[in-house]
Order: sequence, then structure tokens, then C-alpha cells
Amino acid sequence: MNPIVKEDIESIISQPLDWQRFRGKRVLISGAGGFLPAYMVETLLMLNRTQGMDCEIIGLVRNLEKAKARFNHWLDSPELSFVVADVAEEIPVDVRCDFIIHAASQASPRFYGTDPIGTMTANMFGTYHLLRCAHEWGSEGFLLFSSGDVYGQVPADRVSIDESGYGYLDILNFRSCYGESKRAAETMLVSFLKQFNVPGVIVRPSHTYGPGMALDDGRVFADFVRDIVKRQNIILYSDGSAVRPFCYLSDAVAGYFTVLLKGESGQAYNVANPDGVLSIRALAELLVGMYPELGLKVECRNRHDSNYIPSQVSFGTPNIERLARLGWSPHYSPREGFERTINYYTN
Repeated sequence: MNPIVKEDIESIISQPLDWQRFRGKRVLISGAGGFLPAYMVETLLMLNRTQGMDCEIIGLVRNLEKAKARFNHWLDSPELSFVVADVAEEIPVDVRCDFIIHAASQASPRFYGTDPIGTMTANMFGTYHLLRCAHEWGSEGFLLFSSGDVYGQVPADRVSIDESGYGYLDILNFRSCYGESKRAAETMLVSFLKQFNVPGVIVRPSHTYGPGMALDDGRVFADFVRDIVKRQNIILYSDGSAVRPFCYLSDAVAGYFTVLLKGESGQAYNVANPDGVLSIRALAELLVGMYPELGLKVECRNRHDSNYIPSQVSFGTPNIERLARLGWSPHYSPREGFERTINYYTN
């Protein structure tokens, strides 16, 4: 295991959570090979290795070879298995699972223009199929990965965004395929809670970065890390004034487990670092400034990409008071987190 990843997983496990709830249990994780849920898989596997949890993990994946490559150092673990499936279809799992984590989603903006229908179906139908499984199995916990995109265009004077701070989304704009389907997925979860008493909680991740993220993801923070790794100037195609909340991966994953194990059913929780709120330009300048020996700079250019899809979502500072009351807080500053991320790709 990469030493930075190992240190991250150990940091997550050190959180004062009731990890014993996973002992002898079976956990189903959709999108298991994805950037965020993969760390959850590795956390459970590390608990097995270090604390003898005997927790079985079933990973729902679209691409088996890609999943095996992601977890190549865990393939000898008998507790890890994969099922190839599209969560928008029926779930081909015939064993009862105690916990379900639904993280399968096309979260990169590059999919919104090429596959808006697939983006919506994974979020909506996938949530329905997995919640139905939770109901039939009597699962004790269900964690839904939502998004800050559910907030839409928040008024500029609303600086701190709590979990009820919804703004406008244009439902006739295909770019809303992600935010609107995440909104529907959240309503699906609370509907199953109301009608069938299925316990479920929701996390709304902010812009999360860290080891293992795809550097061709299409999001600016991935582009910037790629530029540093390749030792090339960072290119801005705007004035860089847009503000985004950035959270380091291990901090975020500790938050997800906190919500799953301690959250109130039917509630959503922002998982963000309020100290990681930066403008796009400030982030670019921070990264360039961290490596003066490379002699890089931030350049501004006009965008000529006709496939670029601007976000309809505006961001302020996510309010994390609800999650903080469960005992969670982020630890890594943007400088520390991005340094760890860049070291992962360069060492």
C-alpha cells in the first residue's frame, strides 16, 4: 500500500467511532472502485487486518478489471468480492447485507453533456433499487452519497450554507441532470424511511481531493494537480473568482463513516472543510507557490472548448455544525492536503 494512503487509512481508523458495529457484518458498496468509496473499502479491509473484524465487503462495480487494479494489494483478502452491475438495473446480489453504501454516480462534469440520462439513472434508479434491497434485507444502515449540487444557485448574501439552504436549479437545463437527480435520490431515501422505516442517512460531499483521484477528471482541482505533477503552468480559463470548498480525502471519509455510524435517519450532513474555501485563482496560486523551484506560473486564457458546461451551482462556505455535533472535524489545511496529494503522484 502506498505509504500516504496507509497513513490516511490509519488516521480514519483512529477516529473515536463504534467500529465494532462492522464486526461479522456484510457491507455492500456501490461504485466501490470510485475515488471516494474506495477509501471506505480500504478502511473496512484494514479493520479486518488489524482488528480481526471479519467484515465482508461486496463491491458493486461497472468495470471488474479497473476495480481489481484499484485494489490490487487487497485481492488476496477473502473478505473482498466484486459484483459487476449497473445500479440503474436490478441488483444481482442474493445475500443479505447489513449495511449499504450507495456511492455509484457519474460525478464528473464531463459526463453531464455526453451521458445526462446515465447520470440521472444511477442517482435515481440506483437509489431506488438499493433502498428496496435495504428494505427486503432489514439492513441496519444505508448511506447515500449526495452532493453540494443540491443547493443550486444560493443567493450571494447567504455566505454560510446549512443543510436547508436550497437555491434555484433550472430543471429544463440538461446540466441539472446531476443536481436534480441527487435531490430526487434524497427524497427517495426519506420516502423509504417514512413508508417502510428503512434507516438511511445522507452525506453531501464538498469538492474532495486526494490520492487516487483521476487527474483527467475535468474538475479544476484535478487539472491543477496534474499540471504540478507534469511541471507545467496552470491555465485558468476564467478570472478565477469562483469560490469552491475543498476537503482532503481522509478527512472526508472519516466524516462519511461518522454519518453512517452516528447520523440521524433521514438527515443530510455537509462534509466539508470551512477553512478550505478558496477561489479557483487562490488555489492555483497556492499550488504554484508551494513549488517555487519548478518556476511555474498561473496563466489566464480565453476558453475555446465548445464542450465546456458551466455549473449552475454557486458555492459559499458549507456549514458543518450538524456533523460537528457528531464529533467530526477536518484536520488538513489545503496546503497540507494538496502537498500529500501531489506527493502521492510524484513519489
